[in-house]
Amino acid sequence: MSERVLLLIGTRKGLWLARRRGRAAWEITGPHLPMAEICAVAADTRGAPRILVGASSTHFGPSVVTSDDLGASWQEPESAPIAFPSGTGAALERVWQLAPGPVDAPEVVHAGTQPSALFRSEDRGRTFQLVRGLWDHPHRERWEPGFGGQAVHTVLAHPRDPSRVVVAMSAGGVYRTEDGGSSWLASNTGIRAYFLPDEYPEFGQCVHKIAQHPARPERFFLQNHHGVYRSDDGAVTWRSIAEGLPSDFGFPIVTHPHRPDVVFGFPLTADMRRFPPGGRCRVHRSEDAGETWTALSEGLPDQFWSAVMRDAMCTDDADPAGVYFGSRSGEVYAGSGDGDRWELVAAHLPDVLSLRAMTW
Repeated sequence: MSERVLLLIGTRKGLWLARRRGRAAWEITGPHLPMAEICAVAADTRGAPRILVGASSTHFGPSVVTSDDLGASWQEPESAPIAFPSGTGAALERVWQLAPGPVDAPEVVHAGTQPSALFRSEDRGRTFQLVRGLWDHPHRERWEPGFGGQAVHTVLAHPRDPSRVVVAMSAGGVYRTEDGGSSWLASNTGIRAYFLPDEYPEFGQCVHKIAQHPARPERFFLQNHHGVYRSDDGAVTWRSIAEGLPSDFGFPIVTHPHRPDVVFGFPLTADMRRFPPGGRCRVHRSEDAGETWTALSEGLPDQFWSAVMRDAMCTDDADPAGVYFGSRSGEVYAGSGDGDRWELVAAHLPDVLSLRAMTW
């Protein structure tokens, strides 16, 4: 792991921050933004570090809160930074994803929302505008809610080409734009939807998460509602890489920051149980782009009847990388040596929904 790590832990009842320097013990602070549901956290390090938080309050509603001093203080906007324009007939229910744009577009931040929509900010997350190209897509009326709602939960901007963005939603599948959001193509070829009459439809798949490798941006990995896939052509087509996993069901999938062939997942038994197979807490890692998988368990409990949600796993950018995950039962673990060894960071937190690591 890096010499200095700040771990952003979004939960059902607020945000916690875990700090570490070197091999010292983790220092935990929180709750920040208490009783807000934190589905989205982002660490923007393209300039002066900024933390962005998608917070939903039962009293005040959903908003985006920022900090420019690593969580010492928070800025809450006077008016809603994300709002559907009049005439759309929609209202913001939740911010599911906050994603800083490319390095050479330092003011751009994307937000994925429920209902399924994409918003774009050009002032580093203070205000957002609806991306009409996706909202007006002819498929939109036939997108269906997954178990967690109808939402754009993943936004991946190309690291070098600001005109290219890929999004994923439940249940609608993967869509991509190559013209800055004016038009969008369904990109689900090869992804199976076993619950539909046509098991390989153009769209309608219940995609749980996708990940893109920054050094090889044509490579994507995907965790589906049943199915684990890889794309090597910019998310145009997909092929299964689930063989060797104890289950093809799960929620998160995470790439290594430096090694394009390394990917991490957390398989669950599906559909109704949604526990790790055998009740054993195991992160699975592939070092050959999903051709083979290894279960990582050193330091993890043998009895673990919880789950890891789609945004509750991440890596930092150290080498070897630190790998992190949080559970629905409130534990957070950190893995060193690319996940070879694990230690408990925090326990007894509320349900962990989102996790991001900042290093500097």
